[in-house]
Amino acid sequence: MIFQREFKRGRKSLLIWSVILGGLIVGLLSMFPQFAEQQESLSKMMEAYPESMQKAFGLDELSLGTLMGFYGIEVHMMTTLLGSIYAAMLASNILAKEENEKTIEFLLSKPITRSQIVAQKLGVVIVNILIFNSVAAAAGLIGFQFAKDHDVPYETFALLIIAAILLHFTFAAISFMLSSVMKKTRNTLSASIALVIAAYFLNMISGISEDLDVLKYFSPFTYADASSIIKEDAINILYLVMMAAVILFSILAAFMVYQKKDISV
Repeated sequence: MIFQREFKRGRKSLLIWSVILGGLIVGLLSMFPQFAEQQESLSKMMEAYPESMQKAFGLDELSLGTLMGFYGIEVHMMTTLLGSIYAAMLASNILAKEENEKTIEFLLSKPITRSQIVAQKLGVVIVNILIFNSVAAAAGLIGFQFAKDHDVPYETFALLIIAAILLHFTFAAISFMLSSVMKKTRNTLSASIALVIAAYFLNMISGISEDLDVLKYFSPFTYADASSIIKEDAINILYLVMMAAVILFSILAAFMVYQKKDISV
């Protein structure tokens, strides 16, 4: 009951975000052939950029003139950022809104436990994120049709999609935990969005200087970085473990907090 209700309430937002991201992906990949034709001039132009800027955007390891390089710099970066914002927005409201909208007492009067409430709402978050990323993956496959003269390394593409999904789950899990703690959706949403933006800039700043390299471990965006995935053709095991640990800890914390939470309206 809760799952169906929440999914219906969020399907319009899911549709809007998915259509926008899918359209942007296809639009960007449709421009790749032009970049590929001008690869030499692009390389010279990129060399003129400050070294710190090249590192911040991955231009030191990837090339806009190659299909995966273009995808990593333009598409993957946009997918991870927009997807993380969507995941944070979705998860940050889903528990807290029951108290914020004064509907929690009615919900708890039904023959359902708090654990079932948390589980079903978490299920909605998981399903929505998977649908969102499925649309992104489909849009990528459609966009690749514009690059008919270039081979598509589908295994690398799959790794980038998996990394994006795990990143979105990471931010969603943290936001879900915050939603179990806070009562006001405005506060939860603000904190979740701020977390995503701060993590994004930490990732960019960490690439500017070796002295700031340690900052990358505090940003989940580093764990889904396109340049390292494309270069190694694998997702770093340490990053996988760190994302899994954050996801599991946040979800378990959400269940535990919500079980003991003093819920009043």
